[in-house]
Amino acid sequence: MTSATPVSAAPDAPARPSPTVPAAAPAPTGRRSARRRELGACGVLMTPFFVLLVTVFLIPVGTAVYLSFFSDDQPGLGFGPERTVFAGLRNYSAVLTDPTFLGGLGIVALYCLVYIPLMVIGALALALLLDSGVVRLRGTAQLALFLPHAVPGIIAALIWLYLYTPGISPVIELLGKADITVDFLGVHTVLPSIVNIALWSNLGYNMVVFYAALQAVPREVIEAAVVDGAGPVRTALRVKAPLVRSSIVMVAMFTLIFALQLFTEPMLLSQSTPMINSRFSPSMYIYDAAFTRNNYGLAAAASVVLLLCTIALSYGVTRWTNRANAAEEDTR
Repeated sequence: MTSATPVSAAPDAPARPSPTVPAAAPAPTGRRSARRRELGACGVLMTPFFVLLVTVFLIPVGTAVYLSFFSDDQPGLGFGPERTVFAGLRNYSAVLTDPTFLGGLGIVALYCLVYIPLMVIGALALALLLDSGVVRLRGTAQLALFLPHAVPGIIAALIWLYLYTPGISPVIELLGKADITVDFLGVHTVLPSIVNIALWSNLGYNMVVFYAALQAVPREVIEAAVVDGAGPVRTALRVKAPLVRSSIVMVAMFTLIFALQLFTEPMLLSQSTPMINSRFSPSMYIYDAAFTRNNYGLAAAASVVLLLCTIALSYGVTRWTNRANAAEEDTR
């Protein structure tokens, strides 16, 4: 057998040229300039937001956090001048172990449990009623419901203080003629009285928010529900309300943040009842610590604790809402 030998290429054969990769074309300058203009426009439009964010939020929060680690101390027997010393976490320990501050948090928690459901459900019910077309003169009704929100909070609290105070209140006098005795500033009624003031002031505003969201609901969806045999109540609860869920969550969150800062109503009502002391709510505790006891470190620490509670609750509401929406999408 003969083995085949490989044939080698001829030495005089010309070398095959290697393929050349064409160079990438440079990006057009017009696209880059357009991108730069877009970024510049975004920067110009976002600048006022960031300026306000830094001015009205970050700087005050940073100042409060800084002050919370310091306190005023007097050397010796207290005859020398006060000096500011580093206190570490002493102010936070004093706040979190103060029964009056913890009691104020409990009162605000109870206030939120009563106020937030009434606010959200009441405003949504009024918006659904106006959107259903049952109420005539909807523009007049919206204006009448929104007008209390235009009244400043202090003025509203003064009006209701007049209506709550025995001896000068026409409401209490009218109820007395019917042999009905009501103490609006008593032990068990002072918190519902505060809730009533907040509802009267803010119900119309949130109703307008819900009504605007309902106007964006496609009419075709509502007409399809009516064709399927859904009545007005079922259409409102099963069709309209789920479609404005994002507005409901927004109103609930803003109402929660507003409720945690309870201050104006109890501060003014405290002038007429001993049931409200100077540390009734966390905000009143902060005011008392700063401007009555001149303990700015303690007031700053209480402010930071209240801010952390507000952030944690808002984050919890957001997470719960996102999970609920995700679960509903999975079921679909």
